[in-house]
Amino acid sequence: MNRKQWLVLLGIAMVALTIVPFIVFEKRLEHTGGPGILAFEFAATKARASQILAEWGPKGRHTARLSLIVDYAYMISYGGFFTLAGLATRDLARTRDWRRLATAGVIVPFFATAAALFDATENVFLLLVLGGHGGAHAPLIATICSSIKFTLITIAIAYVVWGLVWRAATATRVKLTSTPAPTTAGENSTKTRRLT
Repeated sequence: MNRKQWLVLLGIAMVALTIVPFIVFEKRLEHTGGPGILAFEFAATKARASQILAEWGPKGRHTARLSLIVDYAYMISYGGFFTLAGLATRDLARTRDWRRLATAGVIVPFFATAAALFDATENVFLLLVLGGHGGAHAPLIATICSSIKFTLITIAIAYVVWGLVWRAATATRVKLTSTPAPTTAGENSTKTRRLT
């Protein structure tokens, strides 16, 4: 498979793994009367994490565990998609001599991969908390990893969007400069008189 085919495949998987877990897992957690999984990611302290687990109850904790396990597939999809999209953006920037975009592309595309790795680490510690392990450190480490994850993936997404916007703007400028100026009626009559 080439890069374009991988982008399509990973893009479809990413969208599916964004929508389906939200409908299935988040709704179930909502029905427990407790917060969503995002609040658990940013619990930061053992006391807050324990409070969330108590609010969820056994069913909510089971749902959260399933959500975190399925999330590993989501990491592969978004990490792979935005890494490949970033590399495609970098290659286009090099071809068209967009220097700032090309320079940023040396490292930024790999932020998506790094984000997925921090996401994976975060989930390990959240699963430890769900299992009653990790003490006071696990919630804090999970929150730190989550913060870094969101920062990195936001930058990676912004880079791809930057490339798309720059490409569209360049195409618009080329189209405008290549369009011949309209000829006025006065110019047409002058040309006619000169021919006669």
